[in-house]
Amino acid sequence: MGNQQIIAGVDSSTQSVKVVLRDAHTGELVRQGRATHPDGTEVDPTLWKLALDAAIKDAGGLDGVEAISIAGQQHGMVALDNNGQVIRPALLWNDTRSAQAAQDLNAEEGGNAEIARKVGSVLVASFTASKLRWMADNEPENAAKVASVALPHDWLSWQLQGAKDFSQLFTDRSDASGTGYFDPTTSHYREDILRLALRHDLELTLPRIIAPDKFGGTTTSGIPIAAGAGDNAGAALGVQAQPGDVVVSLGTSGTAFAVSETPTHDATGAVAGFADASGRYLPLVCTLNAARIMDAATRILGKTHDEVGSLALTAKPGANGLTLLPYFEGERTPNRPDATGVFSGMNLNNSNPADIARAMIEGMLAGLADAVDALVALGVNVNRILLIGGAAKNPAIPTIASALFGREVLVPPAGEYVADGAAKQAAWALLGQMPTWNLGKVEHHQSKATPDVMDKYRSLRDKTVDW
Repeated sequence: MGNQQIIAGVDSSTQSVKVVLRDAHTGELVRQGRATHPDGTEVDPTLWKLALDAAIKDAGGLDGVEAISIAGQQHGMVALDNNGQVIRPALLWNDTRSAQAAQDLNAEEGGNAEIARKVGSVLVASFTASKLRWMADNEPENAAKVASVALPHDWLSWQLQGAKDFSQLFTDRSDASGTGYFDPTTSHYREDILRLALRHDLELTLPRIIAPDKFGGTTTSGIPIAAGAGDNAGAALGVQAQPGDVVVSLGTSGTAFAVSETPTHDATGAVAGFADASGRYLPLVCTLNAARIMDAATRILGKTHDEVGSLALTAKPGANGLTLLPYFEGERTPNRPDATGVFSGMNLNNSNPADIARAMIEGMLAGLADAVDALVALGVNVNRILLIGGAAKNPAIPTIASALFGREVLVPPAGEYVADGAAKQAAWALLGQMPTWNLGKVEHHQSKATPDVMDKYRSLRDKTVDW
């Protein structure tokens, strides 16, 4: 233990902040802590710093830590004035008031194909640029004060340094690629888009882009701070995803993202062309309805999550003709914000708990199978699928996912993968090379493909009826 080097990784997410302290060489967990964040879609960033301090304290402090890195929720707009003060509460990724602003910016940049060419993605409400345009249109006095714009992880890394001046502000490619004014292909900001969003030509100081294996600054106590990352890019590092891997994450919403050697530019808007935290790219698809469908199933059937899964495994693939379109709260991909869920093909034969359970799980996963197919359609190489998130541990979900995806599905042990990814990034900068850590036993699931189930789902998805 004499040569043990301890590093810290932080996940500053929407709901909470987690801190893990690990051995840089082996990944062994030394200690950890957490604290909650306030609810809402706009938050005073100082509350994130207070929560980070509390989580660090819960983890026993940073004594002996040789490097730290912060991964955080993407897109959030932290607007700063000339004095480095926060101008207004940060607008988070899930604040949808900027939906029209996103459409306006896409049109002003020449349409969806042109904006995707410039920044890798078609802008939606979540992107920072969209939020800045909303502020310019609705709070012009605040927009006129903007001297710099940071993302949540940038701002926290700045606070750890004492936040004396903008020269200390830094970020990384992965998080910058969610702003809507950064080109992940060239790794340069598109300040023309930023100025268009803010409706002014004032000189702005943006966070420096730090290479993924470098430090950007030091804490006030002298601990080097690595570049940090957006949360999905952090998770990809945490599960040690390689080119050809697609990570399907089953949280409240669902995401499917791939580590890719080449950038993507999807004019349809289905795939966001992000950068990853290793120097590569991270094309990503987000759906609104994932684990919440399992929550609905437990309420409908009066069963626990595991009981719903066990029930589903007793039913045939395709649930005897019962198909669910799982748009319980609208949908982001495809873009149907006002849609609702639909059960189709119900009859006396399939009106039973097992078929209902099977149809609900198949419906939830079919949207993510579509997400994987959207990545493939853009030329993304898919060799393995890694299934993460709490729902991945359900007895039915990996089995049914393999059948719908038509591929083997791997399930790593449960973990704080975003914080772990940040820790790995800190270790990379400290050691000069990316360490390989033992994640523990990875489960392999291979089921017979069920393309007919996907065909029925897609037929229902593509109906022109306004559900």
